[in-house]
Amino acid sequence: MTDQTTESPTDAITPTARTGPAARGPRILLYSDDRSVRDQVRTAVGPRLRAHAPEIAWAEVATPAVLIAAADRGGWDLLVLDGEADKSGGMGLCRQLKNEIYRCPPVVVLTGRPDDGWLASWSLADAVVPRPLDAIELQRTVADQLAATA
Repeated sequence: MTDQTTESPTDAITPTARTGPAARGPRILLYSDDRSVRDQVRTAVGPRLRAHAPEIAWAEVATPAVLIAAADRGGWDLLVLDGEADKSGGMGLCRQLKNEIYRCPPVVVLTGRPDDGWLASWSLADAVVPRPLDAIELQRTVADQLAATA
């Protein structure tokens, strides 16, 4: 299930609520100013982490202000940030979130190339996935980060 992209910090971006006896799936906040990148990430990770697992609740944001407001409200199991986003890249935003949010959830940063991993370490990212995105690597990284917080 995908929440609509919101462009205003006043709009409510909250994790998708799960009701009923089924287990709640992970809640992932995905930031990129490029819709095609967001689509690539969701497609690569898939709707579930494994067969018969609960569906991932995705929320997509395209602006730094909405990302910060949504992350500050909390309730996320993982943040995935586009390090190559225009104007405010995910690496700088990751560092800001890690320094400002108490118990910030794990953050995966998508870099422009494998050699940018050293820069992502400055951002305090918990994991880094370089472009071009490898679906298996991205899915494994997301699953590993979520398992580490469980």
